[in-house]
Amino acid sequence: MKRITINTNYVGLVFKNGEFKRVLTTGTYWLGFGENVTLYDKSKDYDFSTAELDVLLLNAEFVNLIYLVSVADNELTLVYQNKNFKNVLKAGRYVIWKGLSTYEFLTVDISKIEIENTIDKYLFEKGALFNFIRMYKIEAYEKGIMLIDAKFDRILEAGTYLYWKNNITIDVLKADLRQLNMEIVGQEILTKDKAQLRMNFTIQYKVEDVVKALLMNKDFEKQLYVTMQLALRAAVGLMTFDELMESKEKIGTSVLEATVNKAEELGVKLADAGVKDIILSGEIKDIMNQVLVAEKRAQANMITRREETASTRSLLNTAKLMEDNTMLYKLKEMEYVEKIAEKINTISLSGSGQIVDQLKQIFVK
Repeated sequence: MKRITINTNYVGLVFKNGEFKRVLTTGTYWLGFGENVTLYDKSKDYDFSTAELDVLLLNAEFVNLIYLVSVADNELTLVYQNKNFKNVLKAGRYVIWKGLSTYEFLTVDISKIEIENTIDKYLFEKGALFNFIRMYKIEAYEKGIMLIDAKFDRILEAGTYLYWKNNITIDVLKADLRQLNMEIVGQEILTKDKAQLRMNFTIQYKVEDVVKALLMNKDFEKQLYVTMQLALRAAVGLMTFDELMESKEKIGTSVLEATVNKAEELGVKLADAGVKDIILSGEIKDIMNQVLVAEKRAQANMITRREETASTRSLLNTAKLMEDNTMLYKLKEMEYVEKIAEKINTISLSGSGQIVDQLKQIFVK
């Protein structure tokens, strides 16, 4: 005989020659010959093999001491201990001891993707449950479409979406709804008169229809790029070099008009377009510089001739006035004598008094 004491919150299972005999709860007991006892702490979880559990469940005392939780393949069971979330049980059978703690169990079906409203949302942030869900986030400036098993299901507005992980395939495609910019750079283009140039073009656009953009067209941005590139080449090819230089702002308008319908088929609305840079080859650049210099020289010559004509006309008018007015003529003579006198520091006279008489005659009528 052997004496054994079972403390509070413990359970003893008595076996004799490997066969389960009885259950011992809190108290003191005597074990018979060949009997031994296995102690279990009720606050801990234990994994029983299927065979062991089937045998133990034949004992009514054991059944009354446990919660037997059976979880099917397409289910999850959330365990709450003393009204606090503890863990998640996957498919299988679980034994939880009844003791000082109270337990509650919530079984959910995960064969569908939708998550029941009975589950508190904050639990999804916990690691134990986070591993069983799929999370998709659509930003405020985005819109998405959801495909279930490769089939279109719905349009997703801004928000966070949670779904169960299972054998159903979910794909979420997202599009940015803000105004976007696309650069078409380094385009080698020939004008109508065969002048070669390089052009950088810019486009502003917005995604209007996410189904067309993401589902009905593959790589809609690449298609938009090619569409705008071809339209740009066609527009430039219809203009001579001089027309292009004089009205390059018309190219953006022409390209927009030619591509607006094609862009709508891609789910895109064009906002604006225009030429950013025109880069000329070295030879054409030299020719342009020569033309510019020639134009400036011609303008300078024209201005010089205009000034000379005005000066001559002024002299002619002055001569006519002096011809009709002797006093004006005399004043003009005195003006020139004064200018000459300003440049003379000293006057040295030599010879007869005729010089003085000659000077006198200048100022005396």
